[in-house]
Amino acid sequence: MAGYRAGASRFSIVDPSGNSIVFIQRDEPKDLEYGGSTELQGLARVLDNARILREFKMDDRAAYRALDSGMRRRADDAPVVEQAMALAALIELSVALEKAERVPEWGARLQALTLTEPERAQVKSFVADPALITPWLADPT
Repeated sequence: MAGYRAGASRFSIVDPSGNSIVFIQRDEPKDLEYGGSTELQGLARVLDNARILREFKMDDRAAYRALDSGMRRRADDAPVVEQAMALAALIELSVALEKAERVPEWGARLQALTLTEPERAQVKSFVADPALITPWLADPT
């Protein structure tokens, strides 16, 4: 059964013929910025752009490219939780796009990050299927 991701107000389902149905929460906030937040910078802005590409434009390939490029250009200066969210999304997108050969690379990078328990929970809530990233988010202690 499909459902909303944490913090999301929309999701879509695509049938085998390519028809899509978009479900919108009745009390969706009126102040959503569908073009992306102008207040975000760096990797946070890349994450927001990827979210828009996935959830509103239903373009997983473009979201993958944006995150892949964003990690190369913006990861070094980004907070560790943003790096982890981007890597988690890349793992999820790699599986969805049948690019599973990249999953070990993204997983190893995710596993190398030092995250607090609340940050791990935040990363898990960022993806639709937390089971995909759980092996790389184990508590190192």
